[in-house]
Amino acid sequence: MAVHHGPDGPPHAAAIDDVAPALLAAWDTARERVTPHVSWPQFNALLVVEREEGINLRGLAGQLDMILSSASRLCDRLVAAGLVERVPGRADRREIALFLTPSSRALLDNLRTTRREILAGVLDRMTPAGRTALLRGLTEFSEAAARDAPDSGAQTA
Repeated sequence: MAVHHGPDGPPHAAAIDDVAPALLAAWDTARERVTPHVSWPQFNALLVVEREEGINLRGLAGQLDMILSSASRLCDRLVAAGLVERVPGRADRREIALFLTPSSRALLDNLRTTRREILAGVLDRMTPAGRTALLRGLTEFSEAAARDAPDSGAQTA
């Protein structure tokens, strides 16, 4: 049984905080294997563009909670890496719409496959009841988080 650290408060929050690094490590391991040269901000930008194809720079900056000039420089790096395309907007040619390239789509698909393989290896070492409880709990957690932050730009990759 794990010993839970941290300030007094809801015991479940401390317990989850103590065990969450194992799940996050699977995400980090997969990302490092698949996208070692893509920074976290770049990776998050790819997820936003994937979720909202055709988003403009202002929308991307808002989703990433950064200033417009920083989002523009971030996009410059993604375009240079061949991961994002800038296309003039349909309604306003001065506005730039952002789209994933086939290369970035393949990269995100590879990431998801790798992450699922890593997770499957861990899940295989759990009992069937433990896997069922984990899925039920994480599903409910995700639903509750979505209700609390309806337009938070939560990442799904």
